[in-house]
Amino acid sequence: MAVCARLCGVGPSRGCRRRQQRRGPAETAAADSEPDTDPEEERIEAGAAAVAGAPGGRGAGPQPPPRCSLLELPPELLVEIFASLPGTDLPSLAQVCTKFRRILHTDTIWRRRCREVLHRYRHILGLWQPDIGPYGGLLNVVVDGLFIIGWMYLPPHDPHVDDPMRFKPLFRIHLMERKSATVECMYGHRGPHNGHIQIVKKDEFSTKCNQTDHHRMSGGRQEEFRTWLREEWGRTLEDIFHEHMQELILMKFIYTSQYDNCLTYRRIYLPPSHPDDLIRPGLFKGTYGSHGLEIVMLSFHGKRARGTKITGDPNIPAGQQTVEIDLRHRIQLPDVESLRSFSELSRLVLDVRERLRQEQQQQQSGLEDGEAGGRQSPREPQRGPAQPGAELPAEEVGEAGGAEAAGAQPGQGQPFVLPVGVSSRNEDYPRTCRMCFYGTGLIAGHGFTSPERTPGVFILFDEDRFGFIWLELKSFSLYSRVQATFRNAEAPSPQAFEEMLKNIQSLTS
Repeated sequence: MAVCARLCGVGPSRGCRRRQQRRGPAETAAADSEPDTDPEEERIEAGAAAVAGAPGGRGAGPQPPPRCSLLELPPELLVEIFASLPGTDLPSLAQVCTKFRRILHTDTIWRRRCREVLHRYRHILGLWQPDIGPYGGLLNVVVDGLFIIGWMYLPPHDPHVDDPMRFKPLFRIHLMERKSATVECMYGHRGPHNGHIQIVKKDEFSTKCNQTDHHRMSGGRQEEFRTWLREEWGRTLEDIFHEHMQELILMKFIYTSQYDNCLTYRRIYLPPSHPDDLIRPGLFKGTYGSHGLEIVMLSFHGKRARGTKITGDPNIPAGQQTVEIDLRHRIQLPDVESLRSFSELSRLVLDVRERLRQEQQQQQSGLEDGEAGGRQSPREPQRGPAQPGAELPAEEVGEAGGAEAAGAQPGQGQPFVLPVGVSSRNEDYPRTCRMCFYGTGLIAGHGFTSPERTPGVFILFDEDRFGFIWLELKSFSLYSRVQATFRNAEAPSPQAFEEMLKNIQSLTS
């Protein structure tokens, strides 16, 4: 109720607080122990009873009309009356008598006032992905006192994946009385100014700045662009020009979109969690070569895990499934000295891929035989003793079994080192891992041309970090969990989450 009162602009009963400050301890104790009715209330009730109970009262001739008081109305009717009053009047009303004060503590009144104040903007609370070309993004809309604020969450500066997320306000809605609200654009360096929000539908809305001159800087567009690069990349234009020359045109597009703060947002949900998940699903920050850090959503789907890009780049846009992990096929890494050889790692991964191909062929052959000669079940592949690179049955995926299978003691991790020749933006990766699985990663040319899935290795380091070795690219991506807490981001059902994944992927397909 206190939060709802803040939304109404009144907070706790200010008049009552001042009266309590003037009281001494004895007066406060006496006030707390007073009966539920005051003398005026008792006088009215007694008078009403005397009129009703007088001898021959109702049949002795004309009687004056009975006096009517709000105190005589049923509590349910008083709740309806009080809920229609302005929020600024409620603290004064609470000082009238104990009965009014007690009724004004009814949650129904404050829940209704919350709905009235938030009115149509209540649907935009939660997580959203902006439509900024292939780049996407992460917007968190929350209630903060008298405001609804849209915070844009940004990854740390490359390559520090373990650093906390950066965030900045893009817009805010000032909540007021009588279903009115003021929308303000927070972008730029000259403070809040007039903006507009349009609710397209329940899971989509757009923002527009009505005073883009507030985004101007004294040095003109060149200074503004340099400032944006410095804030977003942590580097100057000269530092990144040669390394990112092909992307500068697209970067100007995303800058211009943010510059005018005219964007469309689509709702996203956090992935649901299940007791048998390998680790807790959620959002992670990851390195993507020269593209910097990006945000990925890790979710579990039976015996597979998927990493969906919430932010993207000119090669693989936001919404695409960047990695897929086959939890049925563990990869047992060799000792550290053998692991330093890229050719050895490549042999292990390609061996698992070949086994998968043979299994698929055998299953397809079994299905065809069953169609031709009855209900013959698919043939199961023969499994020999576990060797480095061999996949393990799905029931052996547990943490303790993984450590033992990897040659480490239970409760300890297996030593890990990147093979020679594998590039990494962050050399400060963990030197022990829990277990590894076969997976595939999505690669494509500039503009998402010729996309294909290539084999790789998923490395689970701990509850909050994992990595992926892209075999064809000879590169390593390190992912670290986003530790921020997001409210109003749970999917209403598993089906709604799956539908959300399909929707954001179809936008960039």
